[in-house]
Amino acid sequence: MKIVCDEHIPFLVEAVRREWQEVEICPMKPEEMDASAVREADVLVVRTRTRVNEALLSGSRVRLVCTATIGYDHIDTAWCEAHGVRWMSCPGCNAQAVCDYIEEALEELSAVSHQPSAVNRRLSELTIGVVGVGHVGSLVARMARRRGMNVLLNDPPKGIGGPLSFIAQNSDIVTFHTPLAKDGTYATYHLCDEAFLSRCKPGAVIINAARGGVVDEQALLRSGHPYIIDTWENEPFPDEKVLSCAFRASMHIAGYSVAGKRNASQMCLDTIAEIFRLNRINTAMYPYSGREGDTSSGWLERITTALKAQPGQFETLRKSYPLRGEQVR
Repeated sequence: MKIVCDEHIPFLVEAVRREWQEVEICPMKPEEMDASAVREADVLVVRTRTRVNEALLSGSRVRLVCTATIGYDHIDTAWCEAHGVRWMSCPGCNAQAVCDYIEEALEELSAVSHQPSAVNRRLSELTIGVVGVGHVGSLVARMARRRGMNVLLNDPPKGIGGPLSFIAQNSDIVTFHTPLAKDGTYATYHLCDEAFLSRCKPGAVIINAARGGVVDEQALLRSGHPYIIDTWENEPFPDEKVLSCAFRASMHIAGYSVAGKRNASQMCLDTIAEIFRLNRINTAMYPYSGREGDTSSGWLERITTALKAQPGQFETLRKSYPLRGEQVR
């Protein structure tokens, strides 16, 4: 049996090599994962940087694709299902990390004195609209209530909260936590578009730490609303004008925590073990040996400064970003 995996997924390679002697595991860079590299693999473990589709998998013996991420729009799930390739993602694996990111963003919004509206006001004075109330959104809503904020919810698939127009008209801050879906009843592509932004309160802050494409970045730029972006259209090549005008910006690292990565690796390994009848591996037995990231006050501002200074180094900065320890709540 052979597993090909993204080399940037922690815990996984060491655990497999120590505990599944009958399994060959081949870590590689995302850009190395082409059809020839995965042809003899039984399992593929990826992140969002690998497009998993017919071009990659056709003619291979891959039976299972695991993505160590919440989102799975980089996987052609219809093709996989039509060709007997099972797939899985890791919903909720880094939900607390993303919530911590949003809380830091709110702290920094309330701390500065040169911005309009929701910025430089006590959080307890503000209303936040949470669009998408799944693993992440529910934690964000709970955190915001703990901070004394008025919380509005919107999640039509779950039948939760009011309409999107109500969120726009009544929120000082709107934060998106939906998957990216371009089609269907609950399509979320450009959910935050020119029409949505035109309904928003003047100076309302927009936050996208969900998926690139949920927010129409050009419409956001034209709107004049302050914004915070972690997930971008056209990653890893963000629009430099959109980046330069962001209140805060980061390189798709909101969910980058030690616990979040461990959770994702554990979920992938559990699925592999179940399908291929292997013994379960407990990643808690493998301590994190890397350097933990900065979580002192203002850490998101420092990330923003670094990214704005080197917009062409988005992917390099992302790869070198040290995982954060999660906050104890």
